[in-house]
Amino acid sequence: MVVSSANTQSFVKLIEYLNCDNLDSDRLLISTDISWNIYENLLDYLGNSPYFKVIYHRGTLQIMSPSSRHEIYKKMLGMLVENYCLETGIRFYPLGSTTLKSQEKLKGIEPDQCYCIGSKKKIPDLAIEVVITSGGIQTLEIYQGLGVSEVWFWQNGKLQVFCLENFEYLQKNNSQLLLNLDLDLLVSYLDWDDPFDAIWDFKERRKKGEVERKLS
Repeated sequence: MVVSSANTQSFVKLIEYLNCDNLDSDRLLISTDISWNIYENLLDYLGNSPYFKVIYHRGTLQIMSPSSRHEIYKKMLGMLVENYCLETGIRFYPLGSTTLKSQEKLKGIEPDQCYCIGSKKKIPDLAIEVVITSGGIQTLEIYQGLGVSEVWFWQNGKLQVFCLENFEYLQKNNSQLLLNLDLDLLVSYLDWDDPFDAIWDFKERRKKGEVERKLS
C-alpha cells in the first residue's frame, strides 16, 4: 500500500491494516512527504514492537509487517553467524533490530539482524536483511549514509554481500568481516525444517572441514 502523505494519527489506522492476521506474507506501507518528527513520533508509538519494521529515507517512510517466513530466515541467519563466531573465537556484539538513524542525513532503519565485530560501537559493522517482498525503499543507500561496513541481503535463495569501500558499496563473493566463513555452506541450512539440526550439522561440518584441511 502506498499513500502520498500522512500524519501520526492516520498511521495508527493504517497499522491496523498491516497487523491483520489473515495473511502470512510481508505487508508494506510506503508513504511520502513525511517529516522527521512524524517518523520519530511513530517510532515512539510503536516502541520496541517486533511486529513492525520502520525505514525512513529523506521524507519517504516504509512500515513493514514481517511474515513468519521472513522471521524464520532472519533468526536462522543470526544463529548461524553467531555459532560461527563462537566456534572461531570472534568477539561479536548482537544488536538485533536496533533502530539506526541520523536526523542530519534524514535516514533511519531497523536491520533484521546487525552485529558489531571485535568491539561494541554505535553503528554496527554488519547488517543482515531478509527480502521477501520487493518494491520497498532501497536500503543500501541508507546503510551507506550511516556508515555500516558490510550488508548482507538474503533474497530468492541467494545471499549477496556488499562491502563499503571509499564510501561506496562493492559486491563481494565473501564476507570481509568474517573472512573464513563459507557462505555457500551457511546458506545451505536456511531451508532446513529443524533449526537445532541445522545449527548442529553446520557446526559438525565446519569441524570436519578444519580437520581435513589440517591433514591435507
